[in-house]
Order: sequence, then structure tokens, then C-alpha cells
Amino acid sequence: MTANVEHIGGEIHSFLEGLVAWSVTGVPHLVGAIVLLIAGWWLAHRAERGTRRILDRQTRIDPTLRGLLSSLVRYSILIVVVVAVLGQLGIQTTSILAALGAAGLAIGLAMQGTLSNIAAGLMLLWLRPFRVGDYIDTGSVAGTVKEVGLFATEMHSFDGIFLFVPNSELWNKRIINYSRLPTRRLDLAFKVAHEDDLARGQQALLALAGDDDRVHPDPAPAVFVDELGDSAVVLQLRVWSSTSNYWPLRWALTERGKAALEAAGLSIPFPQRDLHIKGGSPEALRKATT
Repeated sequence: MTANVEHIGGEIHSFLEGLVAWSVTGVPHLVGAIVLLIAGWWLAHRAERGTRRILDRQTRIDPTLRGLLSSLVRYSILIVVVVAVLGQLGIQTTSILAALGAAGLAIGLAMQGTLSNIAAGLMLLWLRPFRVGDYIDTGSVAGTVKEVGLFATEMHSFDGIFLFVPNSELWNKRIINYSRLPTRRLDLAFKVAHEDDLARGQQALLALAGDDDRVHPDPAPAVFVDELGDSAVVLQLRVWSSTSNYWPLRWALTERGKAALEAAGLSIPFPQRDLHIKGGSPEALRKATT
């Protein structure tokens, strides 16, 4: 019994001596690693904000790239800090790199969707089918692009809805960019009665387009008969304008076009159909018209 107590006492004494020895050599390294991690995290955050402010003042850099470049600066600093912290704890750098390579392979297999978002984001930034501020439509989502990130793109819909879209969904879809080209063609259809003077209607619509400064003179506005319907003739007004003026001009010409046609003596008919009955009795004709 006495021997067991002495053996346990010797084990405790050896453990305490080892703990004291580790404290003398290991605690400073541990404290230094913690301080280095905190300082590196703070530095990465400050560097990201500073980089973003610098890029915002550079007009030559596309706004689409600013968010991605700022994030790359932060993550690059964090990787260096983590490697330095592990080195401070006595872990060999070569072992760290080997472990990171193995972990990267495992994580890559487990997070294929996330990596596809990163790859799609890089391709979107490389090919630039849209930029920050463009209004795009992919069929499933539509809105104004606010920021293109490493994993997802932030968009705002026309009715004020926040959209956070994974990059892979944008890359794998057909993208319609309504803001890329500086000009757009505007087509408006006006229905007039068959008995109306079509030439007078065409002149009224051309005069309306010529009086609006938002309508471009080249290509010149055009008005033509687009369709002979059952109850109306369709006059098509075709003009070109700046992309930024597309919707205000469309609303204005729609409202003023109706007034211009009415002022010229034309009418906008209601749907109607003429019925002709052949070989019927007066009683059958009376029933058909009532």
C-alpha cells in the first residue's frame, strides 16, 4: 500500500515538473499565437475596408471588381496569419502545407456546390456579361446588380426585394442585360377604326415623336400599319431612345399618343364583329340580332 502511494506521488511529481517546464517554454508561444491571431484578424478587416475605400476612389476600376478584390485581400492576410500562428505553436510549415492540401481535397469533394459558385463568380468577373448597376433577367430572377461576390451576387428587384443569388445560378442561365447597350428601340401599338384616315394618324404619331427630345432622330421614328385586325387597324410607332429614358418615354408616348390620335379625328374602337345572315327568315334574323 505504501509503495502504491509512493508510486502515485512520483507520477504526480513528474507531471507537475513537466507542466512547469511546458509553462516556461510553451505559454509564451501560446500567448504570442493568440496575440498574433487577434492582431491578424483585426489587420485583415482593416485592410479589406481600406482597400475598398481606395478602389472606390479609382474611376478606372470597374465597380464589379471592387468587392471581390477587397475580399481577396482579407482572405490572403488571414491565410498568412493562420500559417504564422501554427508556426508560432511549433508546428512545421511543411506539415501545415501538406495538411492543407489534404484538407483542401477533402473539402473540395464535400463542397462541390460552393466551389462551383466560386468558379462561376470568377467567370462572371472575367467575361462580364453584366456590371454593378445593370438590370438583368435570367428567367428565374430579375433585378439590378448591386455587388458580385466570390460566392453569390446581390441584386435588388424593381419592387424593392433583396435577392442573394448563387453565382452558379447566374452562370448556367441565359442572361438578358437591359442596361448594357446605350440605346433601345421602343415599339408602341395603337388601334384605330377601319374607316379612319390612316395617313392622318401616321402624321399625328410622327409629330408626337418629333416633339419629344428623348426620341433620337437617328434612326428616324417610323409609323406603319402593322396589322389589319377584325375590329381595328394597328398602327405601330417605332422610335429609338437612350436606355435610361426607355420607361418614362414609353409611358409618356402611350398617354400622349391616344390624345394625339383623338385630336386628329381618329377613334380607338371597341372589339366588334359584323354578322351577315343569308337565306334566313325574318323571324330567324330577329332572334339573331336580339
